[in-house]
Amino acid sequence: MTDEPDDELAATAAILTGWRDDIILFVRDNFGAEPDPWQQKALRLFMSKDAGHMRIALQACVGPGKTAVLAWCAWWFLSCQGDAENHPKGLATAITGDNLKGNLWSELAHWQGKSPYLLQEFTWTSTAIFCTEHPATWRIEARSWPKTASAEQQGQTFSGLHAQYVAVFIDESGNIPPSILRAAEQALSTCVFGKILQAGNPTAREGMLYAAAYPLRHQWVIVVITGDPNDPEAWVYAPRVGERPRQWAQEQIDTYGRDNAWVKSQILGQFPPSSINALFEVEDLEKSVKLQYRPDDYQHMQKRIGVDVARFGDDRTVIAPRQGLVAFATKVMRNARTTDIAARVQRIWMKWGGEALVIIDDTGHWGHGVVDQLTVAGVPHLPLVYHAKANHPRNKNRRAEMYDEFAKWIKRGGKIPNDAELIGEMAALTYTLDNGQFRIVEKDQLKATLGRSPDKADALAQTFCMPDMPKELPGGGRSHRARTMDDPEGHHSNQQRAGRAATLDDEVE
Repeated sequence: MTDEPDDELAATAAILTGWRDDIILFVRDNFGAEPDPWQQKALRLFMSKDAGHMRIALQACVGPGKTAVLAWCAWWFLSCQGDAENHPKGLATAITGDNLKGNLWSELAHWQGKSPYLLQEFTWTSTAIFCTEHPATWRIEARSWPKTASAEQQGQTFSGLHAQYVAVFIDESGNIPPSILRAAEQALSTCVFGKILQAGNPTAREGMLYAAAYPLRHQWVIVVITGDPNDPEAWVYAPRVGERPRQWAQEQIDTYGRDNAWVKSQILGQFPPSSINALFEVEDLEKSVKLQYRPDDYQHMQKRIGVDVARFGDDRTVIAPRQGLVAFATKVMRNARTTDIAARVQRIWMKWGGEALVIIDDTGHWGHGVVDQLTVAGVPHLPLVYHAKANHPRNKNRRAEMYDEFAKWIKRGGKIPNDAELIGEMAALTYTLDNGQFRIVEKDQLKATLGRSPDKADALAQTFCMPDMPKELPGGGRSHRARTMDDPEGHHSNQQRAGRAATLDDEVE
């Protein structure tokens, strides 16, 4: 005779397994909702166990349903993660306590009301949502901080969040200080399943959403949702915005212009124009990555290799090749001796035809060993001291001068590799006027912002320490048969080279 309770338990287990394997099925079954295409993408990212998907940011225009996605993910996390000995544990926060209460926390209650399963298994209160049978260990808590809280007090919002299955949900993150992210990161240090999911409008370049999109973009997956009425894909991607909002969006653009900060943030899903002292416009960096050049567009220019030598054992040495309008993928070395660095640079130089000029950061004489060994090897090189006097009096020093030329190169159509770390470093660069002289933000300040040294940006900037020139080296340097970055060994015919555009995968080695 069939044991009915056992059959019922098995059926429930099968349903939960199906939900755990398919978050979209969970949303359909529990809420009777059909996620939009962009929402499906975000949901799958949240469900993913890929280590590269632990941090997800929803950069959105107004009204596409981003708070609903936060709520759906939170309910799936509570329902489908954990095991017999380790229950799921999470936190939810927003820019203010009132904002959290009126938006995400009430959204969680709204969707629970649509699900008999969630109503039966979980209890919603004004400060926590918990499994009714395990209220102390199986829960998501609502947390906020006082408006006058210091960075340390803000970080304490996430204190005590340690579990094998853990998640942080952050709503309206556009203006939340990035320091909150550093505190939330502690939750991901020792977990089986861990997520930080933030969502907001791109209202400011100082908040955690911007930090995820640019300075820290190598760690984050960014889902951009736009309400641009001139983007046909946007209305397939986020159809719930509807025709009337589309007309309204066009009216706002016609009235205020596409470059208006409010229009960019609320309608286009883009960050407002750069702060007055930003060295690189974010939009210019995004365009630069997408540019494509044929070898004939840059082959005639001198090849250069910037080498930023690590100052300490745990810092990175970065090698950055560039020829004319195209910068190629950087090479990173850690804990490398000067002999190893010099050998790597020489190998790249030889593979690239033996006709590149190597520019070495010798500030503080950290690059002395590399300089000496390249001198012995006969590799053309130029030691560079960042704080040395600039060639033009408008610049504070050589560092300011080379970055000034770097920024002009981007404006002229220079192409950078699709490197999230490099883009983040460039986006974080600012400048000031020091007694009328152009000066770049100090490296220590950048390191505090980025959490690392801007080695990749520095190495590439070094290739701009002198004006670009044709590839014949000054002083009668060798001029070997031209070899492109995608063909360092010279194996392809000239016809093949001419027919191939520079791609993101082009490398020296």
